[in-house]
Amino acid sequence: MSLFTFILRRILQMLPTVAFILVVTFVLVRLLPGDPASAMLGDRARDADVARINASLGLDKPLPVQFVYFVERVFRGDLGTSIGLRVPVVQLIAERLPVTLMLTAMAAVIALVLSVPLAFLAAVQRERAADTVIRGAFQVGLSMPVFYLGILLLTVFAAQLKWFPVGGYGDTWGDRLYHLFLPAVTLALSLAAVLMRNLRAAIIGVVDAEYVDFARAKGLRSRIIMIRHVLRNALISTVTLFGLSIGTLLGGAVITESVFAVPGAGRLMIDSIYGRDYPVVQGLTIALAVLVSLTFLVTDIVQAWLDPRIAR
Repeated sequence: MSLFTFILRRILQMLPTVAFILVVTFVLVRLLPGDPASAMLGDRARDADVARINASLGLDKPLPVQFVYFVERVFRGDLGTSIGLRVPVVQLIAERLPVTLMLTAMAAVIALVLSVPLAFLAAVQRERAADTVIRGAFQVGLSMPVFYLGILLLTVFAAQLKWFPVGGYGDTWGDRLYHLFLPAVTLALSLAAVLMRNLRAAIIGVVDAEYVDFARAKGLRSRIIMIRHVLRNALISTVTLFGLSIGTLLGGAVITESVFAVPGAGRLMIDSIYGRDYPVVQGLTIALAVLVSLTFLVTDIVQAWLDPRIAR
């Protein structure tokens, strides 16, 4: 099977996933307590006003009819209008999602920069002082909840030392990188710990393989053996773990954006859930779910490139 056929098959396999996402998103949002009309009108809302708003939103129709209308709008690219903000959901996603994507990308880069060289060093120096220190340090970061680690970094580096801003996003690219550094580090530390442990174990396993001993017997230099044979094969499982962890990063961004007051999709999601803003919750859930599915697709492609046997 060629790489193109492999990619096409993976894309076709995404279609049932997208359909399942639409069903689950529609049902779960309807299970939220309360209703949008009561959230808009407050506790003193009259029944007639609630019924009028529900009728204008189509919420008085049977659930199957609502679902059909919902799917039709999604495939037209119309995710509705925010009930609270009176703004098209597509516009809100276009404004907020890039912030979350930038935060997630920064966290992923920081996690890779921390985990790959330190995992390599820990594997080479296994059972020595460097290996013990590296694993111990990452274990501390892994054991801390994201919200607690974020508050700790915010208190020390922003409130006390004043090295970084307490919150916000910034206007220019430089300001944005500066504002998002602490939130990105908060997200990256737990992921870096998982990647480091996985890559360290994979490197140790590959170093002890027979084909590596054969490469040494042929007289290849240690640097070539480590890069071409050890690291490339050890990265296969780490790439899979990294791709699967993107969804975790996006979920952690919801908490991190709230702690650091970052105006991203995660914070918008929380505000919309409290405000019973059905269209925004549905639109954000679909956008994030499709984004994670695309990430899994890219992960499969990279795996097939690293190990052509996967595409067969």
